[in-house]
Amino acid sequence: MFGSVGEIQQKLLAEKYLVDEKIATVIYLAYKLQKPLLIEGPAGVGKTELAKVLAQALQTDLIRLQCYEGLDESKALFEWNYQKQLLRIQAYCGNHEQSWDVTKQDIFSQEFYLERPLLKALQAEQQVVLLVDELDKSDEEFESFLLEALSDYQVSIPELGTVKAKSIPMVVLTSNNYREFSDALKRRCLHLYLTYPGYERELEIVLLKVEGIQEELAGKLVSFVQNLRKLVLKKVPSISETLDWARTLLLLGKGNLDEELVRRTLSVILKYQQDILKVEEKLPGLLPG
Repeated sequence: MFGSVGEIQQKLLAEKYLVDEKIATVIYLAYKLQKPLLIEGPAGVGKTELAKVLAQALQTDLIRLQCYEGLDESKALFEWNYQKQLLRIQAYCGNHEQSWDVTKQDIFSQEFYLERPLLKALQAEQQVVLLVDELDKSDEEFESFLLEALSDYQVSIPELGTVKAKSIPMVVLTSNNYREFSDALKRRCLHLYLTYPGYERELEIVLLKVEGIQEELAGKLVSFVQNLRKLVLKKVPSISETLDWARTLLLLGKGNLDEELVRRTLSVILKYQQDILKVEEKLPGLLPG
């Protein structure tokens, strides 16, 4: 459990995730008010990772619903186990003492459905963290369904009736701003916007997450990444790519950042050839010191 804003900062730090007091306050309020937490911001700033470390800090399970275009209610909630239902129907055909009405009621019971993430989170015996990842990639119809399900933390299933949450989950919704959400969704959530960190915070993250790296090398690579984010690129480096690059340099046994080394490892932090070519042209002016 989270007893205070400071406790959240301490517990997340123990999981090697840094948050300032402002972010910790929003998390604390979402937890205490039992409201979904909508986290928006560019890709790679730690939105999904925050949900993961929240589950670790709460010592509970993380249940993840990955959103995509065309995602519907059944994929998020539950699906009938048709094979098992057919086997029961075949057994009924060989047992004429059991009426069809009884069999029909039987095959549309809890025993015959497959839980998907949303229903699994609602039926969990203890509080879990439900991550609805990249909600902006789903359709508006699914957003409306999810809004209804999370308003009262219950869902209605025609064959089973109303299923209420046994323990209200901590819900984290993430978005890369692919599309705008409805006012109804935003009204029911607490909002948190994460962006790329400044130099000092990103240096802290690298030193915290990459074991064995020297502060001088960490400072130079962070400074270089910060310079890249000022360019007009198709995809600027994310925090996770900064960390990958730091681990790459350690793996290669390098203790200093030079032009040749950067050219050979640019593909670790830049994912498009046009970005790599653009950076290579400006490389001498981007290198720190």
